[in-house]
Amino acid sequence: MACPYFYPVTACGRAGENALLPLGDCWTGVCRAAPDTPWQPEEAALRPMCNLGYARGNCARFPAHDGPDAVRFVIANDDGAIVKIYYVVESDHHPFSHGPLNYSRGPGGFGSAPEDEILTRQATAYVESYLRRKSEALGR
Repeated sequence: MACPYFYPVTACGRAGENALLPLGDCWTGVCRAAPDTPWQPEEAALRPMCNLGYARGNCARFPAHDGPDAVRFVIANDDGAIVKIYYVVESDHHPFSHGPLNYSRGPGGFGSAPEDEILTRQATAYVESYLRRKSEALGR
């Protein structure tokens, strides 16, 4: 489960060591908890807070209001052309919002992406990590 305010930019770390992380890899990126003042998290915060979510009470930048705490993704199906994923945005370990997304391998994007730019980027990062790992497993 990634932090709902984390905008992933670049996958980091060695292949295979981060497969169990919520976005499939450890990602560097930008904190958008305060939309008017994006911030580059320090290395020490990336994995335990940005990449793993549920940072309320641990991250000084996390909003005090009630709202989402984490985002999780799962591959629902991969037919070779479309990767179907399902996302759940959580608040206090309960669903806050959820839905399906279809990633088209051809054009390389979502047919109808969520309006939330951060959720769309996290979903894209998740699919990119999945496709990279799948390609590596097949020796491509």
